[in-house]
Amino acid sequence: MSPISRRHLMLAATGIAAVAAAPRVFAQAASPAAAGPFMLPPLTYPIAALEPHIDAKTMEIHHDRHHQAFITNLNNFAKDNPGIADKPIGDVLGNLAAVPESIRTGVRNNMGGHANHTMFWQIMGPNGGKPEGEVLAAIDRDLGGMEKFQTDFNAAGGRVFGSGWVFVTVDKEGKLAIETRPNQDNPIIDGKRALLGNDVWEHAYYLNYQNRRADYLKAWWNTVSWSKVSERYAAAKAGTLGV
Repeated sequence: MSPISRRHLMLAATGIAAVAAAPRVFAQAASPAAAGPFMLPPLTYPIAALEPHIDAKTMEIHHDRHHQAFITNLNNFAKDNPGIADKPIGDVLGNLAAVPESIRTGVRNNMGGHANHTMFWQIMGPNGGKPEGEVLAAIDRDLGGMEKFQTDFNAAGGRVFGSGWVFVTVDKEGKLAIETRPNQDNPIIDGKRALLGNDVWEHAYYLNYQNRRADYLKAWWNTVSWSKVSERYAAAKAGTLGV
C-alpha cells in the first residue's frame, strides 16, 4: 500500500471515530433568537440546583433551548402582529378568538408553552420545604390531604397520553383541583389559573428517567418550592395571579 493511500485511510478512520464520539443531540435547537417584546425569564437558582431529581443537562436543554424556542416564535409572530404583546399573556390566551386566525394555533402553542414554563421554573427550587398555612389547609380541604393529593396528581400525570401537563388549578376563592392539559395548553385558556404544574413532555425527564415517567413524577416533588406556591396561592385569592 502506498504512503498516500495509507494516509487517506488513516484520515478516514479518524473521521469515522470523531463522528461516533460526537455528543448526541437530545432536543431540537431553537431557531436563531428573534429580538422582540418577549423575553426568556432567567432561572433564579443554579442550573444544577435540582440535582439529583432533575439533572443540570436536562435543565439546560429545557430552559435554554425549549423555552427559548417559544420566545423566538412569539417574537416572530409579533413582528407582523404586535397586538399579541400589548396585553397580558392571560388576556391573550383567555381570548384566543381575538387572535388572527393565521397565527392563532401558533400563539396558543407557543404562548401557552411560555406561560407554562414561566410558572414551572418559578415553583421549583432547592430546599423547597413543605406546604403550610393556607396552602396546606386548602390541600387538606380540597384534595384529601398531602399523601392523597400527591398520589392523585402523579396518577393524573401518568395518564396524560403523549405530551402535556398536570396542574393544580386554583380559583379566586382558593379552591383547588387537579387537572391535565394536552400539549402546551394552559388552564388560562379555560379561564382558570394554575397554582402549580408539572411538565410531562419527555424533554422534561428523558435524559435521566427515559420511559419511567412515574419515577420522574415521584422525584419531582423534591424540587417544589412551597414558599413560591404559597405566594401564588395568595395572589390567586387576591385576583392578581398572572401566569
